[in-house]
Amino acid sequence: MSITIRPFELADFPAAHKLWYTTPGIGLSHEDDTPEGIRIFLDRNPGLSFVALAEGELVGTILCGHDGRRGFIYHLAVVPHLRRRGIGTALADAAVDALRAFGIRRCHLFVLANNREGMDFWLAQRWRLRDEIELFTLDIPLPNTQI
Repeated sequence: MSITIRPFELADFPAAHKLWYTTPGIGLSHEDDTPEGIRIFLDRNPGLSFVALAEGELVGTILCGHDGRRGFIYHLAVVPHLRRRGIGTALADAAVDALRAFGIRRCHLFVLANNREGMDFWLAQRWRLRDEIELFTLDIPLPNTQI
């Protein structure tokens, strides 16, 4: 089976969202993981997010962006029956290569604490688990929205 990696397009959202929703360990945001939220993300970070296709069907995703200093990866997912075939690695490599082209020297990602499979994947990719950093979050209500 031939796998094609190409940039994520907004038209990929329905299939991507279905994959994310059915993949344990992917944390979705009701506010940001919407067609409009993903459009804003892709427009702000052109050429950094990718999909994997097999015979025209979406089988993997990675969202990637940067703030001008650090890269950030979200929603790496591969359909279960095609895992351990290098698709996740190819998606991660595409994102890192795209960050490198923008001059970004470091990338971070978030893995839910109970997502052992996700942690094992990233450790196998030679990413390092940081234990000296704690994550703080502030939800910022936007005008005319409710959180």
